[in-house]
Amino acid sequence: MDNASNQGASTPQIQASGHPRSPAELVDEYLRVLMIPDPAGVQSFIAPGLRIRFTGGRAMSAPAECAAFNAGRYAWVKKRIERTEVVAGGTPEETVVYSLGTLYGAWPDGTPFEGNRYVDRYVVSHGLITHMDVWNDSAEWLLGRQAGPTPPEAACPRPTK
Repeated sequence: MDNASNQGASTPQIQASGHPRSPAELVDEYLRVLMIPDPAGVQSFIAPGLRIRFTGGRAMSAPAECAAFNAGRYAWVKKRIERTEVVAGGTPEETVVYSLGTLYGAWPDGTPFEGNRYVDRYVVSHGLITHMDVWNDSAEWLLGRQAGPTPPEAACPRPTK
């Protein structure tokens, strides 16, 4: 997993395990454990009553629901984290963290892909994730695969630094 964190001036919080961790570090570690995959391990990062709004506005309440949805969309998928950003003004009660990067993996037919943009928004409260919003370009890419040979990444190349 690639990662470049921009943790900002965030307040370290105590995770359920008792280890102090900034909200950005918590989100990065949650994603690392999620991508192993370790369904039991991710439970220590999420609050009871977790609310997830997944791609397409799908309401979910557990990371396992996201994995089940993804199992129908991909043969496998991982996140390449480009940066993690903390919104200024966070408190131990509520800190908003964004994870931005790209997805890579394989479609159900085994065709590999990479460079599929994603943005995840997390709300961290007292060291646990209480809300997640997940956006990515997969639906556009899937439409592009149905339409013909020009993949979306070729039609709209990513900017270079």
